[in-house]
Amino acid sequence: MMSQATIISKNQSSANLPTLMPGGNYIKPAKDSAKSTCLIFAPPAEKVGVLAQYLGIFEKHGVNLLHIESRPSTKILSNYEFMVECAPSGNIGGAIEDVKKISDYLNVISRDYKDNKDSVPWFPRRIRDLDRFANQILSYGAELDSDHPGFTDPEYRKRRKYFADIAYNYRHGEKLPHVDYTEEEIETWGKVFRQLSNLYPTHACKEHNHVFPLLIENCGYREDNIPQLEDISNFLKDCTGFSLRPVAGLLSSRDFLAGLAFRVFHSTQYIRHPSKPFYTPEPDVCHELLGHVPLFADPEFARFSQEIGLASLGAPDDFIEKLATCFWFTVEYGVCQENGAVKAYGAGLLSSYGELQYALSDKPEIRPFDPPKTALQKYPITEYQPLYYLAESFEDAKERMIKFSSTIPRTFGVRYNAYTQSIDVLDSKPQIQSLVNNIASEISILMDSLKKM
Repeated sequence: MMSQATIISKNQSSANLPTLMPGGNYIKPAKDSAKSTCLIFAPPAEKVGVLAQYLGIFEKHGVNLLHIESRPSTKILSNYEFMVECAPSGNIGGAIEDVKKISDYLNVISRDYKDNKDSVPWFPRRIRDLDRFANQILSYGAELDSDHPGFTDPEYRKRRKYFADIAYNYRHGEKLPHVDYTEEEIETWGKVFRQLSNLYPTHACKEHNHVFPLLIENCGYREDNIPQLEDISNFLKDCTGFSLRPVAGLLSSRDFLAGLAFRVFHSTQYIRHPSKPFYTPEPDVCHELLGHVPLFADPEFARFSQEIGLASLGAPDDFIEKLATCFWFTVEYGVCQENGAVKAYGAGLLSSYGELQYALSDKPEIRPFDPPKTALQKYPITEYQPLYYLAESFEDAKERMIKFSSTIPRTFGVRYNAYTQSIDVLDSKPQIQSLVNNIASEISILMDSLKKM
């Protein structure tokens, strides 16, 4: 009935600006999409006037609609479906029951899912949906703990808010914001860059050491220059399809991991306080660009990181915690086996001169990476890790994560569609059949290529 997606969006007021709280802290209390409920449903095929009938249901129950979208159905190939975002108003439960009665299928996706047994935790379906939680942050701008090195420095706090404002106003599809770093910031970066660069050849994994010279050559990595996210993101896209996105503060584990499903890494742009160049209580641009970025240019590591993200989509809270723990012991603090020696690949190690040396000494305990066990391990966040997990290879770690992900209680599967930069939710036979056909086509191409070699 409808071959092109039709969008009907309700005009929304300009986003609330961050609020200056007592004590000089800037907090963005999320005006969410956070507490909205998304319904995805398919009307009976070729039924005339069905949209008006659905709108009547929502009006009857006093439910305000923020967004309505129609698109071809992925479950019933000859039909179409509606995606409706409902504001937290009226009798949503009653509306859901009435919509279900006249629909071929109905899915409920909500941030406020805990009291609704039929609801799935909200997750982004398209890459531009990342805009919807980019500012649902746990802290904003100049908010610093009292023990932060920059807590009593008004100029540093002002600078931190400047970085947060840049990220706060960013939207998907825009050019990544350019930052003119100060001489003091570049000097701090230089101290960290010089110290770590001397340690990488002997302590970092081969994948990191392979990519690092390419970042120097292509992205402006050097001790007298802090690279720009735009240059790095373009480089990563060419290597693995990963991209960077500026973030204004700390995201929840669920939202941060969801970004990885799209091969998007939320990156800070501010730098640590100059009084302690070799210490930072939270991720800064040194941690992101020296620790994380080089590995995202490696195909196997990129696939492993994306698997953690895909596993998080629609997962229950307890599994989000387990996945976040696996992320901590791999992407943040992972070590790997290399020619009989232990090397570092976690960003928390590769951006810390002291812990990088400590992790490869005989002081910490090292165990094999095993997601079901690793996911339950407690860890400190303000001191060196007493325990690290060893990955035999990124390929092995990925396969283990895929196996672990299969234990997550979900009624559907997920797959990243690189053509549309969207998530395919696999919960019907037509979708599975289409996927099987695509795989068969890929195998045919591989077999033909092998014959020509």
